Amino acid sequence: MIRQSGKEAIRVVLADDHSILRAGMNSMLSNTGEFAVVAEVSNGKEAIAAVIEFKPDLLILDISMPLMNGTEAIQQVKRRCRNTKVLIMTMHRGEEYVRMAMQGGADGYILKDDAWEELAFAIRHVLKGNTYLSPSISNKVVSGFLDGSTSESGVLGKLTPRERQTLKLIAEGMKNREIAEFMSVSVKTVEKHRSNLMRKLDLHNSAAITAFAIESGVVGG
Repeated sequence: MIRQSGKEAIRVVLADDHSILRAGMNSMLSNTGEFAVVAEVSNGKEAIAAVIEFKPDLLILDISMPLMNGTEAIQQVKRRCRNTKVLIMTMHRGEEYVRMAMQGGADGYILKDDAWEELAFAIRHVLKGNTYLSPSISNKVVSGFLDGSTSESGVLGKLTPRERQTLKLIAEGMKNREIAEFMSVSVKTVEKHRSNLMRKLDLHNSAAITAFAIESGVVGG
C-alpha cells in the first residue's frame, strides 16, 4: 500500500472506457485520503496489465469493456493476482450480468447510479473479504426468484439439509471454523459440505456461492 499522511492508503486501479467517469472517481477516492488511484485504464487488456504491474488492493471494473469484457478480465485478474479484490461498477442491472460477474470471481457488484456512500461502503466491505451486492441489484435478483423467473432454484433439491445450511452460512459471511462451531461439527465436515455443494451447484468460489444464495432466496440481499 502507498503511504499518505502517515497511514497506508488503499491502492486502486480504475477500469472504465469513460474518461469523465474515471476522472470523477479518481477525484472522489483521492480526496478521502484513504485511497490512492495508481492507474486509470480504458479497456480490459489494460486493466489486466495494470493489475500485474501495480498489484493493487482493489480493481474497480466495468463489466462492459472494449477489447476484453469484464467477465474475462475478472477471471484473468483472479488467476494472476489473487489478492486483488474486484468490484464491478456498471450501469447493467440485468440478472444475467450479476450472475456472470459473481460466478466469474468478482467480489462485489455495484451500480454507477448508486450514491457515493454506497460505493465507499462496498469498497470497504469487499476489502474485508466479504461479498457485496448493490441493494437494488439484490432486491431485483430475489424478486426474480419469487416471481419464478430464475431456473436456479430447482437445483437446491440436490443438496442435503446440512449442505443447504452450509450454503446459507457461507453466504452470510461465516468462515469454515465459525460454521463448524455453529453446526457443532468438525471443520473437516464443513469443508466436505462446502466441497459437495459447490460441485453440485457448479460454483467455484465464495462470491459465486453468495450470489447463488441470494438468487435462490436462501438469504436476502
